[in-house]
Amino acid sequence: MAALSYRIIEGDLILVGEPFTIPDAFARRTVAAFGHAGQEWLRTLPALVGDLTRRWGLTLGAPFDLSYNYVAPARRSDGSEAVFKAGVPGAELQRELYALRRYDGDGICRLLAADDERCAMLLERLRPGETLAPLASADDEAATRIAAGVMARLWRPVPAGEPFLPVAQWFADVFDRHRREYGGAGPFPVAVFERAEALVPELLASAPREALLHGDLHHYNILTAERAPWLAIDPKGVTGDPGYDVGQFFLNPDLGDVLAQRDVVRRRLDVFAEELHYDRARLAAWAFAEVVLSACWSAEEHGDGWQGAIAVAETLLRL
Repeated sequence: MAALSYRIIEGDLILVGEPFTIPDAFARRTVAAFGHAGQEWLRTLPALVGDLTRRWGLTLGAPFDLSYNYVAPARRSDGSEAVFKAGVPGAELQRELYALRRYDGDGICRLLAADDERCAMLLERLRPGETLAPLASADDEAATRIAAGVMARLWRPVPAGEPFLPVAQWFADVFDRHRREYGGAGPFPVAVFERAEALVPELLASAPREALLHGDLHHYNILTAERAPWLAIDPKGVTGDPGYDVGQFFLNPDLGDVLAQRDVVRRRLDVFAEELHYDRARLAAWAFAEVVLSACWSAEEHGDGWQGAIAVAETLLRL
């Protein structure tokens, strides 16, 4: 594809020409994750971007670091900032749209416009937009209290008639798949894997209540903002026991083996239990279940990358 041409507007790189270059690493990752559907989506992405930038009156900047969605800074025709996001159409992005509409900016970035069929959206640009990760490095307790406050704002009764995903479905057959792949616990410690297998059905059956959850609330999905000190991004649109939502926090930020240290894990549990008025033992159980789930996903998708999650799980198991 032809290279992009850019001009500078108030310090941002702004797209002025088409077609544009899709980063090679992003294209490879998309095809690896979505196969033929990913290839087709990449083929249509330039047209999609061109159509929606015209429809929504946007100029786009160079994309952010991309994972599985095309995300770029945008400027609207009135000069205000926004974020353009599009991905391979599917249930996950559709649930994100439903969740953003349901939250309506309360505790989370606002949805400004959407093309539901093509899973594209225009989002509020959070400024200054710093993540919670640097604060965690300096003052982990303060960062955990902030996360608890954001989390509590996002928990609300499950809306009727909307296609949110119960977190139970994430656990539905993940342990069976792992056993089939490895003939047992595989590379995981047997005590960790077997405890997770036994614990998850107990947690799901004994949920004190069901709520709409963020589903992926960690340090990199909580940002500084102007209309509130901290707001979330990227909700997964899932429902379940509110305690589930603490799990991803125990896997972040990337601090090496610090996350598995007993004092860090214990302090985070203490803060969450205090701020969320939630049973500490149940939070610990959900954190354990969720980090083992993440380890299973990593082993399933990459065959590696699960070691950090298992280290945290072992710490939780010893508390």
